[in-house]
Amino acid sequence: MTETRIDQCFASLKKEGRPALVTFITAGDPDLEVSSEILGALPAAGSDIIELGMPFSDPMAEGIPIQLASQRALSNGQTMDKTLQMVREFRKKDNTTPIVLMGYYNPIYVRGSTNFVKEAKDAGADGLIIVDVPAEEDHELCIPALEGGLNFIRLATPTSDDVRLPTILKNTSGFVYYVSVTGVTGSEIKNKADVATAVKRIKKYTDLPVAVGFGVKTAEDAATIGKDADGVVVGSVLVEAVRKSLDQNEKPTAQTVTAVTDIVKSLRSGVEKARS
Repeated sequence: MTETRIDQCFASLKKEGRPALVTFITAGDPDLEVSSEILGALPAAGSDIIELGMPFSDPMAEGIPIQLASQRALSNGQTMDKTLQMVREFRKKDNTTPIVLMGYYNPIYVRGSTNFVKEAKDAGADGLIIVDVPAEEDHELCIPALEGGLNFIRLATPTSDDVRLPTILKNTSGFVYYVSVTGVTGSEIKNKADVATAVKRIKKYTDLPVAVGFGVKTAEDAATIGKDADGVVVGSVLVEAVRKSLDQNEKPTAQTVTAVTDIVKSLRSGVEKARS
């Protein structure tokens, strides 16, 4: 496949000598208008790559903060069409920052994999993270995505041993997402030294960048993880910032956007210090 914005981003940051800051938000949380405003503000705040969560009713890999974010988005009428339109609108102002659509296979399956890949690519997305499609079923979505020009990013975990890793990595592109904990999003990283060891082990099997997520919450976390990882992924702390900024009726306030971007700015300072 041809080079994507994700490939270009990691190549550029490698020359710069720092890891990428990958930030996650849920499309439509707390509503379409404010979510779109947050999305548009992320690059200026310091995001290198954006993961845009596609809300789903049964997000099995997510902790409570992202579960609640999906619920808020769905209850306010977020749909796949609206999520793809968010990407289109973003691309009118930003043609550089990579966007990865993250979610679950069911909403894609009902649209048809080939059709969805074309829609996502035409909207301006660069990659997919679909956590419930195993490598043994690459023909379902992974191969159509690669053929359609989208990176297909797979997750490796602490339980992905040396026998399993080659299967996981076979058709992975863009980057490898290392899940730092045996748990859901937002779980605490108990031993950051173990993460560094895992990243080095994965790199023995692939030349792709390795980004680490699940449990990164502070600038200090980002700096520590970024010493060894090519990217640092942050999500739960950002969607939790959205929740905490809402009023008693769960409506956005004047502080909702800045609640997210202030944390992103702090995290960016962390990744910039990672290898200094």
